[in-house]
Amino acid sequence: MALLQHSLLLQHRPLHTNIFRTKTKTRGAMLRSRMAPLTVALFGLKEPPYKLDALEPFMSRRTLEFHWGKHHRGYVDNLNKQIEGNELEGFTLEELIKVTYNNGNPMPAFNNAAQVWNHDLFWECMEPEGGGDCTGMIQEFIERDFGSYNNFVEEFKQAATTQFGSGWVWLVVKDSKLAVEKSTNALNPLIWGHIPLLTIDVWEHGYYIDYQNRRADYVSAFMDNLVSWDAVNARFGRAQAFANLREPIIPEL
Repeated sequence: MALLQHSLLLQHRPLHTNIFRTKTKTRGAMLRSRMAPLTVALFGLKEPPYKLDALEPFMSRRTLEFHWGKHHRGYVDNLNKQIEGNELEGFTLEELIKVTYNNGNPMPAFNNAAQVWNHDLFWECMEPEGGGDCTGMIQEFIERDFGSYNNFVEEFKQAATTQFGSGWVWLVVKDSKLAVEKSTNALNPLIWGHIPLLTIDVWEHGYYIDYQNRRADYVSAFMDNLVSWDAVNARFGRAQAFANLREPIIPEL
């Protein structure tokens, strides 16, 4: 499944500013450049869809101030420094991830590009008074592919608590089915052609202020009190344009 064919993935457009080209090869080109602006594309820090204290007591304002305000901002700032003025400038964030992953030989900008995208999705996956049993159309497919909602929660929590070191855990569309995946460091399912629906950040900076070394408590709080099933359903609805999730599953012989 080609990454750039997923319209749901092509959502993070860079901010644009206009400058004028100052160096040209011909007088005619110079005159044209004075009239036509050159578009320079850089990325901005996307705000969470809620106030910084809205997720308390399960995720504190202080955590958001550091996690979003410093760590996430740092990824954005460093990415802009890495792409400004070179051939990577002007790509969407999803395109940058695909290009800079470079078939498993990541370019320097990959980690920051992926971490910006990962965090953008992470904030969208939460809401005040969220969590609990899933709702909407995703419920049918979770029950189909995991056997029950409780089975899904158990698998997701197990993946998140056993991910060694820094990384992410995801609910994705993979081969016309829902699946739980782990990824280390900045890696995400886009590089494998899968469609992310839900993610949790299990880097220590994501939970240490509130939970210290109790990652399992953080994961439980996320699933039980923070997950936005409305956001998951919205992404799932767009995913169905690219994956026929109602195809019959043919058992292996």
